[in-house]
Amino acid sequence: MARIFSGIQPTGIATLGNYLGALRNWVALQEGEDECIYCLVDLHAITVFQDPAELREQTFAMAALLLACGIDPARSILFHQSAVPAHVRLGWIFNCVARMGWLKRMTQFKDKAGKNQEEVSTGLFVYPNLMAADIHAYHATRVPVGDDQLQHLELANDIAEKFNHDYGVAFFPRIEPLVPPETARVMSLRDGTRKMSKSDPSDQSRINMTDDADAIAQKIRRAKTDPEPLPDHIGALASRPEARNLVGIFAAITGESQEAVLARFAGSGFGPFKEKLAEALVAHIVPVGERTRAYLADRTELERILQTGARRAAAIANPITAAAERIVGFLPGAE
Repeated sequence: MARIFSGIQPTGIATLGNYLGALRNWVALQEGEDECIYCLVDLHAITVFQDPAELREQTFAMAALLLACGIDPARSILFHQSAVPAHVRLGWIFNCVARMGWLKRMTQFKDKAGKNQEEVSTGLFVYPNLMAADIHAYHATRVPVGDDQLQHLELANDIAEKFNHDYGVAFFPRIEPLVPPETARVMSLRDGTRKMSKSDPSDQSRINMTDDADAIAQKIRRAKTDPEPLPDHIGALASRPEARNLVGIFAAITGESQEAVLARFAGSGFGPFKEKLAEALVAHIVPVGERTRAYLADRTELERILQTGARRAAAIANPITAAAERIVGFLPGAE
């Protein structure tokens, strides 16, 4: 049995892109024999300033959404990262193993920091080391990721390899990525060349998993398209990013192939297509929002689920991290 680990930042409202690219896959992975560990990475969230009250509320909200999407705390471990100090303990060791040059090559840091690299927090620079610790603290060997996170996974493997080499051990295993074959990247409704993001300033660029039927229908009607009708084959979408994005969303949410979607709508304008797409999204997403609000109505139960998950996570991570600390040469800590 392998161990799967994945995490999501609790800040912002999860989008259709998060759902199709990650969360739906997390739910499906529970059906297999592997042990699944899912984490709300609140430590990563504070690499940029967060209002404390909002961060607490958003952590509850994301936990509720994951449960509403189908994460089962009886079959998987669901917890918030800050509740398990092993992440930070191992993260510091990895700060001392990773090389500055490795981190400087991280494209996500360059994208997020832009021209203000001297102004951003040091946490934003070193957070890939903490991400590596998140995974290696559980000796997880499989990580579901989007293609934009593959570089960080490669770094996690580089850190593990250097640790093992430096200390003459075979302690941390190699991680293999689990990249969903379809809709790994859902793009913005306003710009088909940019990823759909919960941090985009425009709410019209995304479908939120808590949007109601009217909001979903309105956003799809306003989604950017082009004046050409839908083609009868996928190749014709290569130079039409917005059309390609909407066809991909339609296929993913209905379970059809993109070929089947185009066969049904070939030659049609976007009006009828968008109407059917909105109907499919409403049928799928609105119940998730309703279940999310039901979970949020009982904060005591949500907190119980997260604390139970944290205890189960710590039972795995603490011995592994303690063993890494012994390898490094640390004396035992207090019981």
